[in-house]
Amino acid sequence: MMVDQGIFGWIFASLLGLFVFRGLLLKNKGKGGASVETRDDCVKSTAHGECRSKTASDEADVIIVGAGVAGAALSHTLGKDGRRVRVIERDLTEPDRIVGELLQPGGYLKLIELGLQDCVEEIDAQRVLGYALFKDGKSTKLSYPLEKFRSDIAGRSFHNGRFIQRMREKAAKLSNVQLEQGTVTSLLEENGIIRGVNYKTKDGDARTAYAPLTIVCDGCFSNLRRSLCTPKVDVPSCFVGLLLEDSELPFADHGHVVLADPSPILFYRISSTEIRCLVDVPGQKVPSISNGEMAKYLKTVVAPQIPPELYDGFIAAINKGNIRTMPNRSMPAAPHPTPGALLMGDAFNMRHPLTGGGMTVALSDIVVLRDLLRPLRDLNDAATLCKYLESFYTLRKPVASTINTLAGALYRVFCASPDQARKEMRDACFDYLSLGGVCSSGPVSLLSGLNPRPLSLVCHFFAVAVYGVGRLLLPFPSPKRVWIGARIISGASGIIFPIIKAEGIRQMFFPATVPAYYRAPPS
Repeated sequence: MMVDQGIFGWIFASLLGLFVFRGLLLKNKGKGGASVETRDDCVKSTAHGECRSKTASDEADVIIVGAGVAGAALSHTLGKDGRRVRVIERDLTEPDRIVGELLQPGGYLKLIELGLQDCVEEIDAQRVLGYALFKDGKSTKLSYPLEKFRSDIAGRSFHNGRFIQRMREKAAKLSNVQLEQGTVTSLLEENGIIRGVNYKTKDGDARTAYAPLTIVCDGCFSNLRRSLCTPKVDVPSCFVGLLLEDSELPFADHGHVVLADPSPILFYRISSTEIRCLVDVPGQKVPSISNGEMAKYLKTVVAPQIPPELYDGFIAAINKGNIRTMPNRSMPAAPHPTPGALLMGDAFNMRHPLTGGGMTVALSDIVVLRDLLRPLRDLNDAATLCKYLESFYTLRKPVASTINTLAGALYRVFCASPDQARKEMRDACFDYLSLGGVCSSGPVSLLSGLNPRPLSLVCHFFAVAVYGVGRLLLPFPSPKRVWIGARIISGASGIIFPIIKAEGIRQMFFPATVPAYYRAPPS
């Protein structure tokens, strides 16, 4: 009996020791496991040697650099789709610019598609129903072809800063969108993949933000684009901006384009009491504002060419002294597909602002990108995502290339020139648009973004050239007129074909032949 009890005691003690030993082992293993998980949750940055938690509260799906028109609209769009978005903007106060104040009807339709149409409300925005052209005392009105659209569809003109602030406010109301004031100094790269950005807060503190996708929308003066594209920036002219108060436009609810010498002048209403005037000055140098040369130039060269209804307001705006300038930049899109990063807005693609197409292109690009990203739940596979997003560059082409090409070509045609063939082309363009019917509705539908068809653009452009040649040769052609006619066709080709080449002939006219056009979302 004593032996049996000893055996049972030994068995009980052994089992108890086994359980105690197992408990200690599991405890130690738990500590070791916690240590491994902590290391797994840290991603080492080769640039800074920092660790970050994948589950940190400030972790984002997308970082957007810049909160201008493109950045603010994009942040709201992605945030509304459930993405965690972090926006870093250099200055969150209301911008004060002299461009980006006219949104074409095609852009307004994109604004509706993005659910941002209320951002043009309560900012005294003005409806725009078309354009009026002026040349040598003659004028013609070109209305947008809006018959097939709802009554509220039209262009809009407004103070650029008010529009941007409305979009920022709307984006900031989303709990998953964080707006922060700071200056991004560089992109954070690891093994060829963009992991985030380095930036300085408004207090000057250096920080780093991480996200699987960084979208750069820091505008025409971008300091980040060089690593993401081949920037071939051209500055054909500068805008001189004035604000006319308490004046009336000759044609209400229309933008006004004066084909002046040496280059066009624009007028359009941006509030119920203010009219924006933009005087184009060719080249990169403008008369000095500080020593009075600019005021003299505007009064002696420009003022005599503007419509009489606007003359007094124009002179009063000059005397008031609030004259501002802005370089007009153009840059074809030439991206370097980079894992983890994407360019958008003026940082990516610019065109001459004569036709007011920049915001329409930006909003159209956002719609394309939104539709591409919607099927994706995970953005962490940078290489696969980069390959998939190559389709973005092809899918955006119909709208972007049409507006870009038209802006560049129209500016060249509208500028005065001592060359006889260029003069004939300019006159032919004005008279062609004055014919009405498809001769006016066709080009205006292209300009407005309502009919983004590159082939239609090319057809109308050469129709203007042929129209100019035809009326030059009738009723009796002479050798001199035949020669000028040949130079009109040659000049037209010299204007439009280099722009088309820069845009990409295959992507512009035959996008369906580009393999990326058919790229499916990664599984």
